[in-house]
Amino acid sequence: MSAQTLRTDDNRFQNLPDWPYDPSYVDDLAGYEGQRVAYVDEGRNNSSKTFLCLHGQPTWSFLYRKMIPIFADSGARVVAPDLLGFGRSDKPADDALYTYNFHRNMLIAFIERLDLRNITLVCQDWGGLLGMPIVPDMPERFERLIIMNTGIPIGKSVGEGFMNWKAYNRSQPDLPVGQLMKRANPHLTDEEIAAYDAPFPDKSYKAGVRRFPELVMIEPDMEGVELSKRAREWFSNEWSGQTFMAWGKQDIVFKEENMLELKNIIKNCPEPLVIEEAGHFVQEWGDQVATAALKAFGDI
Repeated sequence: MSAQTLRTDDNRFQNLPDWPYDPSYVDDLAGYEGQRVAYVDEGRNNSSKTFLCLHGQPTWSFLYRKMIPIFADSGARVVAPDLLGFGRSDKPADDALYTYNFHRNMLIAFIERLDLRNITLVCQDWGGLLGMPIVPDMPERFERLIIMNTGIPIGKSVGEGFMNWKAYNRSQPDLPVGQLMKRANPHLTDEEIAAYDAPFPDKSYKAGVRRFPELVMIEPDMEGVELSKRAREWFSNEWSGQTFMAWGKQDIVFKEENMLELKNIIKNCPEPLVIEEAGHFVQEWGDQVATAALKAFGDI
């Protein structure tokens, strides 16, 4: 670990609510040697099904606490990594280091390092922006999708709600993560809010948080646009797996038109499960989503 990389003290992650999971670590990912990536690895390691749960900004794998046990109880393996800059993973301190390809290539290396197969990609927010364009690169590893409040932007505006969020995030170099999650999810307990704050002792740990809204591909020359265009075409024409979509209706960024656009891109995507009271962070209603998805897939 270099002097320019920060690592959150493990003491900040003690006694997390509904989070009995011990972290696993890998620090030899190709191209990221010495950077420690944390992940949860639950369920049956030798299962024929793997659920790969990808979080977004400003969260970490804790966001999946209501989904992991349901997937694991179905007999599957459940893997939920923390992106670099988030959760228990290392946090490079240089904002400029965080690019679309920095995160994308880490996830590809992670999937290859763990040799994940028969993957159900479970994604929301940046989990989708990064995860879905990876599928065409290694289609033999992926068989199903569970998509929540996300998109595949291709260099065009994604709406006023996102621009307002981007401006707010830019004005908050020390983004109050826990307070933000509380505003979006008023039912959260103080312990859950503290868990979302746990990775970030101070603003020096929040470089990854600060950068993500700046990376959303809303201009045609931005990194990730061509990969996303290819992904849209591939999912429209080549995707043959099962898909389940859930939408949190109160989201001010990913609105109905955004989710219907994504639905229409993905071949044979059924109508979304609409959760009326949920907002952007649909995983906070994750027990409903996970159970409905497993039923739709015929797993339960």
